[in-house]
Amino acid sequence: MTTTFLQALHRMDEGRLKRFFQRRLRNREDAADATQETFLRMIEVPQSTIIENPQAYLFQVAKSVARAASARRAAETRLFAPEDAGSVITDDTPGPERIVLGRQQLLLMATAIEQLPNRCQEVFILSRLHGLANGEIALRLGISRNMVEKHIIRALLQCRKVRAEIFF
Repeated sequence: MTTTFLQALHRMDEGRLKRFFQRRLRNREDAADATQETFLRMIEVPQSTIIENPQAYLFQVAKSVARAASARRAAETRLFAPEDAGSVITDDTPGPERIVLGRQQLLLMATAIEQLPNRCQEVFILSRLHGLANGEIALRLGISRNMVEKHIIRALLQCRKVRAEIFF
């Protein structure tokens, strides 16, 4: 799926997608984040994949995102519930090789993000590193929510390109 086609799909179906998520998730911020996640997943579809009905595919992805968001909310509820006295703590510490590889990949991604225009970098960092919702970023920077989403998509496309170079 080409970037141009994905942008057109975003323009055409973003509103419908947000309404879909608002009905399912019952929260504007969660709906905006889920909409963004859906388009991120669409970005990650290999360009060689042939999609006969992009809108239907988009909403299948959206259903998957909605299920994941609901499951995540349920898991968070359990996570922040009082701990049992008999809980077992596991050690998921990565080994030295994995740490070195992770640092190298992180440096490559950081370089890719540094190459973005300043405003795009700022939006991406507020979204992905600070965890701010798109609406909060828009208010903080005095730009539209749509512009925030465009900056995030641009940054993610850059990261996708770097990620493809890392793993191939």
